[in-house]
Amino acid sequence: MSKKVGQICPLIKTPIFPSFPPGDDRIQRITFDHDFTDDSDIETFPKGMRLYGNGHSIEIRELEDSAGFAYLSVSRTLRKGQIGSDVLHLHDTYGADQTPLYWYGGPELMEQYYPIEKLRFDDYPYITKELHSAAIIERYWLSTAGVFFYVDKEVPLFLDQDDQVLRFSAKKELPYYTYDEEFVFNYRIGVAADAREAHQKAVERVLNQPVDIPDERMVRQPIWSTWVRYRRPISQQTVLEFAREINAYGFKNAQLDIDDLWEVCYGSLTFNTITFPNVTEMTETLREMGFRVTLWVHPFINKNCDPWYTEALSKGYLVKSHNETIGYNTKWWNSGENEASYINFNNPDAVEWYRRRLRELQELGIDNFKFDAGETSWAPADPDIEGPTALLPSSQTVNFVRMCAAFGGMIEIRTGWGTQDLPVFVRMLDFDTRWGWNNGLQSLVPTLLQMNLNGYPFVLPDMIGGNVYGDDILTKELFIRWLEASVFMPSIQFSKTPWDIDEESVTISKKFAELHETYADYIIQRMRLAVSHGTPVNPPIWWLDPTDKIAQTIYDEYLLGEDIVVAPVLAEFATARDIYLPKGTWRDGNTNRVHEGGRWIYNYTAPMDTLPYFVSATFQLN
Repeated sequence: MSKKVGQICPLIKTPIFPSFPPGDDRIQRITFDHDFTDDSDIETFPKGMRLYGNGHSIEIRELEDSAGFAYLSVSRTLRKGQIGSDVLHLHDTYGADQTPLYWYGGPELMEQYYPIEKLRFDDYPYITKELHSAAIIERYWLSTAGVFFYVDKEVPLFLDQDDQVLRFSAKKELPYYTYDEEFVFNYRIGVAADAREAHQKAVERVLNQPVDIPDERMVRQPIWSTWVRYRRPISQQTVLEFAREINAYGFKNAQLDIDDLWEVCYGSLTFNTITFPNVTEMTETLREMGFRVTLWVHPFINKNCDPWYTEALSKGYLVKSHNETIGYNTKWWNSGENEASYINFNNPDAVEWYRRRLRELQELGIDNFKFDAGETSWAPADPDIEGPTALLPSSQTVNFVRMCAAFGGMIEIRTGWGTQDLPVFVRMLDFDTRWGWNNGLQSLVPTLLQMNLNGYPFVLPDMIGGNVYGDDILTKELFIRWLEASVFMPSIQFSKTPWDIDEESVTISKKFAELHETYADYIIQRMRLAVSHGTPVNPPIWWLDPTDKIAQTIYDEYLLGEDIVVAPVLAEFATARDIYLPKGTWRDGNTNRVHEGGRWIYNYTAPMDTLPYFVSATFQLN
């Protein structure tokens, strides 16, 4: 076994492999929690070894050892009642100069720290969930040392994390399927020259890459939604008036999304004819005005929504629980406790029933859909559903989003688990209208980077300005800064409008919508590279030089491709900021001044109508 593989193999108290000599520079340390001791038996075999001790065995197998890359698996079979628990040491150092480690990946979260060492977990079941906005939960972690970890999908995984370690535990407990007697705890480790190379290897081996790009018009022109501006309920008149205003103020559109409470009742997938008396006439009028029309839909049926609920229940189309006292009961944000059920997308007949009803809506002139929810946590506890038991319950998410993706590239979804191959926009979960880290504007860039580094490059930011929930107040400054931060992301989405604020906001918003459209061809080019090469559309700035220790920790800047550095102002009342330019020669997008990278620009002046961004000196816009 090569020296490189030996260097990353897990440690008990002493190195396992003779090729890992005392004093050698350690790349990464993993500790087996309690299964083994120094007296454990070791059995070697070609390209691997087994450890025996304390009633357990573990196999470490070399999968690949090619030039510049080493890849191995760590695996053991456990019985129900046993716990496998290995510890990843987050704050090791590496290299001759004892460089500190930084980590990326993990779940999408409401408090999206980047790098991720500040995250905290306590016996955290690693499934898609609405709690904490954990809609994307790829089992993937990447370090600046060029090491990645990937825990296999079949593992019933729980996380613990503090300021020193990330513990992976495998155990047969809820919310996972608990009715089989054996399970496998398996993860893979890859080591490359640096973080960029390691990530590219991970995309090839475990993360996949998209098979195509989503709808191009959604890239070029803003999406408009009724949600924040009108809430619920809405009407045909509301939608038409909104469209007329958008046109009157001279804005373009990718589509107009009709959001919450257009239905007779939640889950009917049938227009309320009182509020929408003639849907076909409405969609024809909108099309004449230059709009495509999308419709907000969800995977729930409220129990008072008949005859649709009774039909779904009688045909077995709803998720039920193994616990009969829970039955088909669930709660979502538009129902009370136990007043709704979740459609079972693991059931092919239920999928076809749901899909047919959406096709009937399209016959009325609806172009496509905004698919909400889909996380595992909306189902009843201990769900009794179809599918490979080792993938439960998160296979519900997978089957839901794959059903959604069958409607083509004009849709949006908000959740994912091993679905990076889908050619659709994945929306960030609802942001609050605030400045800070707690689901506010400062979380926007870290969430963009997290999604890209988990293999989801087609990111749809949430509404400009957030969702204005509760007592939140959308100020002019927050609206403009939010728009600026989104300009070089793949798409822009409005609901609260610039003319809701003032005329200057209209002027500034047009300026930045046009700037986004100016670079749309380049965004699409980078999206196509994500398809062909698996590269992020919006990488972190260390992507240009993975050894740059300063760039490794920058959380409030991002790249578009490899030619544009974006450094938005994200602090309230700020009219200047410090900017770190990565390796390269950069032209200021506002002043045309040329700067050499690998250094700071201090106190860059950026009044409210200015977005700091820099373009590679060799870049030419087609």
